[in-house]
Amino acid sequence: MLNLLLPVALSVMAGASIVVQQALIANLRIALNSSAWAGFASYFVGLLSMVVLALALRDPLPAASLTARIPWWAWSGGFFGAVFIALATILVPELGAATFLALLVTGQMLASVAFDHFGWLGLAQRAVDGPRLIGVALLIGGVILIRR
Repeated sequence: MLNLLLPVALSVMAGASIVVQQALIANLRIALNSSAWAGFASYFVGLLSMVVLALALRDPLPAASLTARIPWWAWSGGFFGAVFIALATILVPELGAATFLALLVTGQMLASVAFDHFGWLGLAQRAVDGPRLIGVALLIGGVILIRR
């Protein structure tokens, strides 16, 4: 039980950090009058933070031979993060943090069920079953209730 407590607590903290991030970036977008520059600032600070983390962990730079073997699509995560940040800077002020994040989690759940079911992008294949579909339906119901 205790082995699970720390990962659960850290996951909840990660979720809360997304709310803080989106509120800060939405405010920055308004102050700068630019979604693009607000997103750039977010990624720049994130880049600096990851450099500090890599240095603190003493992670060596990956070898060029290793990076050459990685498929092209594995490098595209930052693009999807940028899409997320760009849309969040526009939509959080319009929809509110709760509605945006409820819709975000719904999209994540729908996509994750599909990715698991088909084993896309190297994920282990896990068939869609009744409990998963009920969970997705309850999540969508939660979005409807939060939006009101």
